[in-house]
Amino acid sequence: MTINIKNINEFDLYNPPKDFISNCYQYYNLLREKNPIHRNPDGSYIITSHKDICEVYRNANIWSSDKKDEFWPKFGDSSLFEHHTNSVVFIDPPDHSRIRRIFQHAFTPKALKFLEKDIENLVENYLDEMQEKRIVDFVSDFAFKLPVDVVCNVLGVPKKDRTLIRDWARQILGALEPTLSDQQFKDGCDAVDKFKSYLKDEISFRRRFPKRNKEEEIMSSLINAEKSGIALSEVELLHQCIFMLNAGHETSTNMLSHGLNEFIENKNELWRIKKNINLIGTAVEEILRFQPPIQINNRRNKVESTLGGIKIPGGTSVHMILPAANRDPKEFVDPEIFNIARKPNRHLSFGLGIHICAGNSLARLEGKIAFRKIVSRFRDINLISKAKIANRLRFREIEELKVELVS
Repeated sequence: MTINIKNINEFDLYNPPKDFISNCYQYYNLLREKNPIHRNPDGSYIITSHKDICEVYRNANIWSSDKKDEFWPKFGDSSLFEHHTNSVVFIDPPDHSRIRRIFQHAFTPKALKFLEKDIENLVENYLDEMQEKRIVDFVSDFAFKLPVDVVCNVLGVPKKDRTLIRDWARQILGALEPTLSDQQFKDGCDAVDKFKSYLKDEISFRRRFPKRNKEEEIMSSLINAEKSGIALSEVELLHQCIFMLNAGHETSTNMLSHGLNEFIENKNELWRIKKNINLIGTAVEEILRFQPPIQINNRRNKVESTLGGIKIPGGTSVHMILPAANRDPKEFVDPEIFNIARKPNRHLSFGLGIHICAGNSLARLEGKIAFRKIVSRFRDINLISKAKIANRLRFREIEELKVELVS
């Protein structure tokens, strides 16, 4: 398909071409080929090569994750500003290091082993329901449900509240898109306020009635961090809980949805994994490379920097385009081919360096269990209608994926 742009050097991330959502990978590939350090019209830079993005990730002393300067013009003195500038993902050391230590225990091999049986049971229950229906929307019937239930179990959120949590999370994360409507801004702020109110009540209850078996529960760890010598302010506590609930399911939902879609679009790879289930680990990595759940990550340099031979003034924001890096032919052989046995596979879908996704091991575990059980249970899986891609840039989301499950 021919993309709708005469000169790629005129590309504007904040005003992309009308066909961008459908053809974003073609635009990103062309940027990487023609202008890998692309100056956006607003003065920010779009970075598309694997090598340059790795350099940014690895040099956290130069490239800051702090978003106060970037988010103030966008959010002003609002609930969204408070949340997104207090989330661990948008904080620099030493505060980042202090807060991240609390999360670490939730994703140790011991903690994941504890979760594994729960994830398997959830998957089996969802698949039983889907098998009876035969024709399903994989997104709503599986890909949304699994990560939400897993992260809510980890955080100890009651089942009755999980639909609310999911809706609030979508509104808060939606505000991270490059452009934001007035309604999206209002919805995002309202969601933060409702989330905070909910969590204040939940935290107050937990403090009065601590759970006995809280070793595997991260919300209890956050609440009791002070006892471990890690002080969290009330604001920090609230926003780390919100962040975990938000980030804990969005990326996994996208990974699962795209993973099934790629297996259906590439039936040879579906038959391949059915014949050799030992490929499940590399298959999940290839899904993550081929369709990164988060498409764009950002940094701002503290001082003037040189990247790819281009001098970038201090205080400049850069947009790191992860699908462009993941399809860089200088790093990957035949990058446009979905190959579930690909090795090596140094994709950047979970980031790199000190800000690498803390929950990446949990997302990988969810993917391996889910796809192992799906391909083992069903003889074939067919598309009923083409995947419906959401109109989002930062997250590559499938809104609807109707499929037929053949037992």
